[in-house]
Amino acid sequence: MRFDHFQNIIANILGKFEEENFQITDDVLLKDLSPLALAYIGDAYFSLYVRQKLLAYEQNKVRVLHSLGAKIVSAKMQFKALKLIEDELTEEENEIVRRGRNTKSTVPKSASIHEYRYSTGFESLVGYLYIKKNEERLSYICKKSFEIILKELAEEKK
Repeated sequence: MRFDHFQNIIANILGKFEEENFQITDDVLLKDLSPLALAYIGDAYFSLYVRQKLLAYEQNKVRVLHSLGAKIVSAKMQFKALKLIEDELTEEENEIVRRGRNTKSTVPKSASIHEYRYSTGFESLVGYLYIKKNEERLSYICKKSFEIILKELAEEKK
């Protein structure tokens, strides 16, 4: 991305903050958001969800919480969670996951291409549910995924 393009994007974003009552659902059609934009929100939401859950178990060992949290929100674990909840998703949710999975982005060394694409689909779904304000479904997906991932980590530890 060219620097002047970057500067224009920043100026546009900062200009939006000056407007009163800016809401993404008011100014941007949900269906028009890119899967990566949904994944950006979904990643942040699921990370915060995991951190809050981990605080229920431990409050003083932040380094340990950070390490475990990073494992839980990893592409590998999100992939495993999505594979186990896939059959429970609605047609609309499967479409969001498919769009996220098919989005091209740089794959980190910590995950296979397959795992990373699925984790992007998972994060897109979480972001979509968050922006859509479907709190009941969002809570269910995150809770179920968190439980699946904890079980998977416990099995790996054995």
